[in-house]
Amino acid sequence: MRSVHVIVEGDVQGVGYRYTLRLEADRAGVAGWVRNRLDGSVEAVIEGTDDRVDDVLAWMAEGPPGARVDRARVTDADPAQLSGFEVRDTA
Repeated sequence: MRSVHVIVEGDVQGVGYRYTLRLEADRAGVAGWVRNRLDGSVEAVIEGTDDRVDDVLAWMAEGPPGARVDRARVTDADPAQLSGFEVRDTA
């Protein structure tokens, strides 16, 4: 089980990034959450097998059509044994 914490910077709010990420996470079979941050970035936690987490991270580096990802900072995190994938409120 791999868990990562991700901060995505660029033009990533107001372009469907969070909801499309939820679809991608469900498709990949990973757990976690995503939310907008007040500074204009998007924050997420992704948990799953190495290859599935890598697939989602590759998508996150590009984002949906209309997004512009300037930077994705990925750090390892302690697994929280999350189930499902949710879109959280802005923090």
